[in-house]
Amino acid sequence: MFQLGDLAVYPAHGVGVIESIEDKEISGNHQTFYIMRILDNNMIIMIPTHNASNVGLRGIIDGQAVTTIYEILAKKDRVVEHQTWNRRYRDYMEKIKTGSLFHVAEVLRDLTLLKLDKDLSFGERKMLDTAKNLLVKELSIAEKEEEDKIEQKINSLLELTAMEQVALA
Repeated sequence: MFQLGDLAVYPAHGVGVIESIEDKEISGNHQTFYIMRILDNNMIIMIPTHNASNVGLRGIIDGQAVTTIYEILAKKDRVVEHQTWNRRYRDYMEKIKTGSLFHVAEVLRDLTLLKLDKDLSFGERKMLDTAKNLLVKELSIAEKEEEDKIEQKINSLLELTAMEQVALA
């Protein structure tokens, strides 16, 4: 599936590079593993090659997916449910853990809209930052653009004009 040096995405941790493919014997079983280093924090992850798709390891998104993500971020008519913090945390973390950038974009958009109505808690701000970081890193690689420019583009899509804020209220 992946070759040495390939960029891949591990759910909730982000983009990493396959640094090696190694055969190891663990608990008497011989298995082949991808050794992946996450770019943001240098964390090393061992992923069994036969189980890579089951754990959500995937390639970098393509141009069509990039367009869909920007459409999700720009969609501001979504009504954010005011659930309890525990419920919101569970629902949003499940989306982030799927590894789907579409779900991550929804979390970022929804938390940004929620931020208009109330001050976000520390946990909500942390989730918002996690979602943004995951999006920015992968979009910058997919679009071959600097992270700062991608972040500016995301921020401009998420900004609401005064009229849009009144319309949503």
